[in-house]
Amino acid sequence: MTTTDRTPADLLRSALAADAGRPLVTFYDDATGERVELSVATFANWVAKTANLLQGELSAEPGDRVALLLPAHWQTAVWLLACSSVGVVADVAGDPKAADIVVSGPDTLDAARACSGSRIALALRPLGGRFPQTPDGFADYAVEVPGQGDRFAPFAPVDPEEPALVVAGREFSGAEVVERAAAEAPGLGLTGPGARLLSGMPYDTWEGLSAGLYSPLATGGSVVLCRHLERLGEQSLAQRIESERVTATAR
Repeated sequence: MTTTDRTPADLLRSALAADAGRPLVTFYDDATGERVELSVATFANWVAKTANLLQGELSAEPGDRVALLLPAHWQTAVWLLACSSVGVVADVAGDPKAADIVVSGPDTLDAARACSGSRIALALRPLGGRFPQTPDGFADYAVEVPGQGDRFAPFAPVDPEEPALVVAGREFSGAEVVERAAAEAPGLGLTGPGARLLSGMPYDTWEGLSAGLYSPLATGGSVVLCRHLERLGEQSLAQRIESERVTATAR
């Protein structure tokens, strides 16, 4: 984090400039056995492609609302940073009826159909795989995103004081996300670059988003994001903590 970082997208740009090759998000799904590790550079590339999809194909503009009906997952983290890059409001578990765009996982497609705007579906399959058959009324993210550009530039400047995130009924500006994530990092055990936090918290609260994405990003650390962590025994968890060189946990 630098003194000029005012939005989560700024934090990602600073991380990219500081050390593009270091791990940023390591994702485990303990229901499927999936493990994915994304460096800062790889994560930023996914963010750029997704932001281009939002701004170009979906015609999203600053102030538009994107309902994210997604679990704690590495692709959800990508969407959160893509929304910040464009300047749209990421409404986590938000009402699709009130959204301009909805982004849904495979378990929330029925609810997502209430959105009268664009609908994007994520299969959440290993390696970002696509649906065997695209759900009716949706575009498949895994089909649409690969062809997007690897660099992103917003059509309009993103105002850090404008709403950027809604979670659990609370609204945050981009600047508030950055400031709060940095302030809370020491309490999570994120003491600076190289710190590695294992989080098993869902993304439907600020605390889960802070531990699972924003605070590690704000401090030059990284996150081991675990979905379905309750399925992992204590011995296996201890082995993961050791093998992933985890320095702090949030569960």
